[in-house]
Order: sequence, then structure tokens, then C-alpha cells
Amino acid sequence: MWWGEETVAGIHVALVWLSMLLITVRYHEVALKGGNRPRFVARLEDNLRRATRDLGLRRIRRAAGRLVMEFGESRDADASWQLARDRVGWVFGVANFSRAVSVPRDLEALRAAVLPCIGGRVFGTFRVKCKRADKTYPLTSPEICRELGAHVRAATGAAVDLERAELTIDVEILTREALVSVEKKPGPGGLPVGISGHVVALLSGGIDSPVAAARLMRRGCRVSFVHFHSAPYLDRTSQDKARELTQLLTRHQYRSALYLVPFGDLQREIVAQVRRPHRVVLYRRMMVRIAEAIARRIGAEALVTGESVGQVASQTLPNLATIDAVASMPVLRPLVGSDKNEIIAEAERLGTYPISIIPDQDCCQLFIPRHPSTRTRASAAIAEEASLEIDNLCARAVDATTVEAFEFPGGSARQGDPSDTTIRRAAPLVSPLPVSARGDS
Repeated sequence: MWWGEETVAGIHVALVWLSMLLITVRYHEVALKGGNRPRFVARLEDNLRRATRDLGLRRIRRAAGRLVMEFGESRDADASWQLARDRVGWVFGVANFSRAVSVPRDLEALRAAVLPCIGGRVFGTFRVKCKRADKTYPLTSPEICRELGAHVRAATGAAVDLERAELTIDVEILTREALVSVEKKPGPGGLPVGISGHVVALLSGGIDSPVAAARLMRRGCRVSFVHFHSAPYLDRTSQDKARELTQLLTRHQYRSALYLVPFGDLQREIVAQVRRPHRVVLYRRMMVRIAEAIARRIGAEALVTGESVGQVASQTLPNLATIDAVASMPVLRPLVGSDKNEIIAEAERLGTYPISIIPDQDCCQLFIPRHPSTRTRASAAIAEEASLEIDNLCARAVDATTVEAFEFPGGSARQGDPSDTTIRRAAPLVSPLPVSARGDS
């Protein structure tokens, strides 16, 4: 049997597609950073390496405003693509991505590549989209689309639909190669984690605070977590939820630290000395003081909470102002103008919602007055706190704090070593913490 050059080339492309995995990653907001773009792209590259480090990644190369991830040969490149697809889809800074094949830039090679990339997909309509990063290429984008579209239509019988196609074939003409891909997947967008600094999020175990933390990650911040619990006065459900939430969110930043602060004894002190209506605000002021003390030990630059104006009694504008008055670093509230339905929808997209709604006994349920004040002024809070040894209470809580470390993907649990743990063993909070616990790269 005699095979033409195009048939041979098509067989070669099919074999490459079946044995090797190539992923084209495109970014949007990162590309707008002007002179700072190389630094942002380098951070995105590093995060993609971390996210896929156990999947056989060989290298990442830059190609005309894109990143091309090359994986080693595999017996089942389709299965490798499914794993890598999930990992890359969690990396903040990625606008979209797709499985691709690299071919020479001539038209015959492009024709040979298209049908193997389509594989066994069934579709009634399709379109070809082409971008030329190299404008010196002899054919224009519409000409390439017409040529390849005619080829696909002749081979499949599918109709061309430029508006609502069931399948889109993307062709990118670069300086030294052409990339052909189908099945473009959306990324989470935003900025690569680690490019915007380090923050500490107060993680309650409810619906709001994990969403707030994720929003800061999407803006490029590395997040460490502080959870206040009331064990042994209440059970450990809230701590378990905080661990699960931290573990889930770590897939976006690859390494996290969770600081567990015993808060029950401090609450008892406040109950003994403070009138009922003001207790909730005083709890919050103490949490902010303690979280800030931890943040300063680990080199973080701001605090993050999941508060939204008017959602509960402690989240009125006067109360928020009174709570913020004890902080000397910024307190960020990314959900401040969001309603509950918006927050729930985002939690469902993140995957945190099923964890957050597990019934628990968090510290906010301990010693809570039936009718808390909605307009506690700073002067009233200061007067109530006069009977408390604020510095001593904060120092005791910080000294009793333990830290647990998380790593994604996977790792071995080693007590007290935040640099190489998936989770589990609690270690005392020390000062200063190892660099890895701070969330630094």
C-alpha cells in the first residue's frame, strides 16, 4: 500500500498525540503588566510547575505570549491530560488552556494535524479559529481557516458554524512552530499566587471566610490561615472543618499553614468582666489582635476576614469600625458588599460549600449574648476592656497556638516541619517560623 506524504504526516501526528502531552496555557491579566510582565510570567510558570510536579512535566517554554507545558511520553496521554487538566484549571493567573500538538508551519502539516486532534469526537458543526503571532507568515488568518475548514468538512461532513459551533479548532502560528488544539478550557483568571504578598485570613469554618481567602489568592496573595476554637469547651468539629478547608484551598497555592488558636479561656475571661451586649465585638477585637500578632511573626502584611456589611449583628459599620480600631495593619474584607447568595454560589464553585455547611460548634457559639450590640463605639469597647489584661491574654493565646502545614500535591507528614507535610501533626508556634511556614517561595 502506498501512502501519500499527508497520510504519513497524519499518522505521525496521531502517534505524537497519543503518546505525548502538550498543553498551551494562555494568560490575560498578567499580559497587561507592562515592564513587570516577566516577573508575573515567571511566577505563573513556577506555580504551574508546582501544580503538576508529580505528573511528569519536562519543561515549560514561552511562546509569543503563551506558555507551553511539555510532559514526558505516556502510555495513556488521554489519562495524563485528564489529570493535568484539573491541576492547571486551579492555577490562578491562567485565562484558558488546551491540549495541543506542535507541527511545522506549512499548510500540509497543519492539514495533517487537524484530524488526529479531533480524534473520535462526534459533532455536527465546527469552526476554525486562527491567530498569527508571526505576521510575516504568508497566509492570512482567514485563508488558513478556509483551507483547514474545507479539509475538516470534507473528512467529517460537519457544517461550518462561526457563531455556535459544537467544536472549535484553534490554530496558533508562532515564530518557529504552529500549535493546533481543540477543547479550550477556562482557567480561573486573576494573578499568580505569591506575586502580591502574604496575608493572614481568619478562617471560621463557615461559608464566607474560605471564599474571602480564595479571592485574595486570585489577586496574587499567598494566604496563611488562623482558626479560633473553643476546645475543650466545645467539640473539635470546627478544627476538622478548618483543616479540610485549608487542605482544599492549598491546591491553589501549593503550601499553606493553619494556625489553631485556643480561644475558650479568653472568652471566659471576657464573660466574667464584660456586659453582655458588647461581648461579641470584644471577641472580634481580641481575634484581630491575636491574628495580627501571628501575622507579624510570619511576615504577613494584612489580615483578611469574610465579613459582609449587615450580614450579622457584629458586622454593622459601627461595629466593624470598632473592631478595626485595634489593628495597625490593613484589614481586608473582599466580601464586604456581597450578598449571601453570591457568596454561596462562589463557595459552590470553589468546592468549599459542602465542607462549610457541616454542622459544628465554633467559638462564635460559646458565651454569645441573645441580643448583641449593633452599634458598639470604640470608646465603649475601650471602657469595657479596662478590666481585662489585654496584652497578657493575647500573649497567652499566641503562645498556646499550634501550627499545621499543608502541601499540594501530596507529601509526607512530619511533625513540626511545615515544609514537607500534607497535613496533620500540630507543632507549637515558634518565633520566627521557618521560611516555608511563612508562605514564601
